[in-house]
Amino acid sequence: MRKLTYFVATSVDGFIGAPDGDAESFYGFLDPEFIGFLAAEYPETIAAQGRARLGVDDTPPKRFDAILMGRKTYEPGLKAGMTSPYGHLPEQYVVSRSLATSPDPDVQLISGDLVARVRELKARDGLGIWLCGGADLATQLIDEIDEIIVKTYPFFAGTGMPMSRAGFGARPLELTGVRTFGGGQIVTTYARKR
Repeated sequence: MRKLTYFVATSVDGFIGAPDGDAESFYGFLDPEFIGFLAAEYPETIAAQGRARLGVDDTPPKRFDAILMGRKTYEPGLKAGMTSPYGHLPEQYVVSRSLATSPDPDVQLISGDLVARVRELKARDGLGIWLCGGADLATQLIDEIDEIIVKTYPFFAGTGMPMSRAGFGARPLELTGVRTFGGGQIVTTYARKR
């Protein structure tokens, strides 16, 4: 059974983007050591436009063979003409109620019962499923998330889009890994306690 992993970048105060969802502020904190780590450990999370530049064009997926993203996460690439941002993955899913048809044959739309569809995807054989974003999607799937990998970047945002909008409730996690980098980034991995 595949795991659903929320693999997400946050500011120190837990925001994944500006109030409008823009994540450009994170780009200023991508130093060579951290980028090298991502390319080596999570090569499948590098979008199409950066894969050749980082030398991972032919690198097979290590942890995830499916990506699940919300329409707002998918939209910036789409506006730039990138209809299949993770074409190197066998499965790309965009959750949307507003898109009537997929802009690319390699991208499947999910518009119905999201939890049921995710449970179906998890039941398939394969590597993991990467929950790419954003806050609304994480909120809807909070009880289906098996693992959370938080890439904390060394800045304080003050306000913005939170990691989740799920109502308050203690959801126990088990710390399974911590990795720190010279540029101030920290990658923390948690497993969901069931």
